[in-house]
Amino acid sequence: MQQILNQLPYARFLGLEGQKGGVIKLPYRGVLIGNPILPALHGGVTASVLQITAQTHVIDALSIPLTTPPKLIDFTVDYLRRGLPEDGFAKAQLTRAGRRFASVSVTMWQGDPDTPIAAAHGHFALVTAP
Repeated sequence: MQQILNQLPYARFLGLEGQKGGVIKLPYRGVLIGNPILPALHGGVTASVLQITAQTHVIDALSIPLTTPPKLIDFTVDYLRRGLPEDGFAKAQLTRAGRRFASVSVTMWQGDPDTPIAAAHGHFALVTAP
């Protein structure tokens, strides 16, 4: 998983780390805060972590070469609670995969995996090499 993350510039900028069991870790840094008054993790960072986790999971689970990554069709994010100024974790699950499309669900949490801060569902087109 880390090899895939290293190929994605924004994943490198965020400092995303592949963990055991397909979990991706977002190490906390102050620049990730969107509202310093609360403080709360920026919603764009949360959505990006969810999308990157979903896409890397599809690549890993289906053994897709990095030269033909899956293309995002749609992605819906549900923000369930504010992200705190601490490390975050995300994990995806392939819900359906065919020859042309894949569907993925992903959750993000801080501390307790049973209390997610956001969840998402996305669809990817599986690109075939020319």
